[in-house]
Amino acid sequence: MIIDKLENLERYVSLNPLFSEAMAFLKATDLQAHESGKVVLKEGELTVNFSEVGPKTKAEARLETHNEFIDIQLPLSGVEVMGYMPRADLPEATYDTEKDIAFYEEAATDYLTVKPGMFVIFFPEDAHAPGVTPEKVRKVIVKVHVK
Repeated sequence: MIIDKLENLERYVSLNPLFSEAMAFLKATDLQAHESGKVVLKEGELTVNFSEVGPKTKAEARLETHNEFIDIQLPLSGVEVMGYMPRADLPEATYDTEKDIAFYEEAATDYLTVKPGMFVIFFPEDAHAPGVTPEKVRKVIVKVHVK
């Protein structure tokens, strides 16, 4: 997992061959003005989802992991708290191959506060529980295929 300021996003381009294309889109797009929905940059490999999450409490936020995709998450409005826990510390969970997601019953052990102007990168080994906020938060989730 990586948490940093948006201005430092390019420092991580070498971590995945698709990161440079994702970062180019994020830099060239007016994220605040973009309408909700999915933008497919590379079919089956790179998508950008503009959505709203919350409100949700820590108890309501379920840990999740993905096997095939890395998440880059950026809140655009409001503060979002995200639960985190190493996947290795969790028991096996039922994995939905079609949706590339597994949910866990355990609660997160740590929580990150992510503000507009920041981002978090969750790799397959990072269980995360996004969307903890007292009010709706508009955000961007970039789904990057693991290479």
